[in-house]
Amino acid sequence: MLIVKAGGGTSINMTAIADDLQALVANGQRVLFVHGGAEHTNQIAQALGHPPEFVTSESGITSRRTDRETLEIFLMMYCGKLNKLWVEMLQVRDVNAVGLSGMDGRIVQGRRKDRIRVRRHGRRMVIRDDWTGSVETVDATLLDLLLDGGFLPVITPPALSHQGEAINVDGDRIAAQLAVQYRADQLIYLSDVPGLLRDYPDEESLIATIDRGRVDAFLEVAQGRMKRKVMGAAEALEQGVGKVVFADGRTSTPIRNVLDHAAGTHIG
Repeated sequence: MLIVKAGGGTSINMTAIADDLQALVANGQRVLFVHGGAEHTNQIAQALGHPPEFVTSESGITSRRTDRETLEIFLMMYCGKLNKLWVEMLQVRDVNAVGLSGMDGRIVQGRRKDRIRVRRHGRRMVIRDDWTGSVETVDATLLDLLLDGGFLPVITPPALSHQGEAINVDGDRIAAQLAVQYRADQLIYLSDVPGLLRDYPDEESLIATIDRGRVDAFLEVAQGRMKRKVMGAAEALEQGVGKVVFADGRTSTPIRNVLDHAAGTHIG
């Protein structure tokens, strides 16, 4: 099993990723595809007069502040426009893709963090009425039915809370937990950088390989959203995933480059 996660940057080469997915499916590879959409969603939120707000947790992780209006914009973009664009691109290539969110069939469930502790201007604060959450469980029942029927699941956040509410969760963590569920041979993260960079944003400082036992040592090197990817990689590898790769989703053959070991940061 191969898990591919495409980030939500506007520079991601969707056409090239769809081409590579088509080639994999044609060769009989079982694939789950997960996508994000953060930058596209930020643009729409700005245009709708509800610009994105980002907060930093006490542990130093920066994430989107998700009030109810933000959640509904999130649903519109991730589950609507972006998910169906991916499905369309794959269907054009004769890949029988099915678009799903983590809510559908209770694929992904977790705990809603209705109050979060953050730091603002050096002060600790508690934000209430938040709709973010954590990924806790994956139910593969629906995914197994689709895979066995020859379909390619195209999965996006949000997830479902234990009370049945939509919650904004990190797509990288969804991909990591799916990789664990399926004991995937490989988990590939495609984003708008070549991989993990020792001196971000210097793309010449790519770290080509990391021993699976030393992933945590590189958390301090990771910047921005890459920190979450490194955390997800560590979790996945600890729980039996064969290999994790961070690679460039802007190239003409992004997945093929990884499989040919020609690009990215390879951990395993």
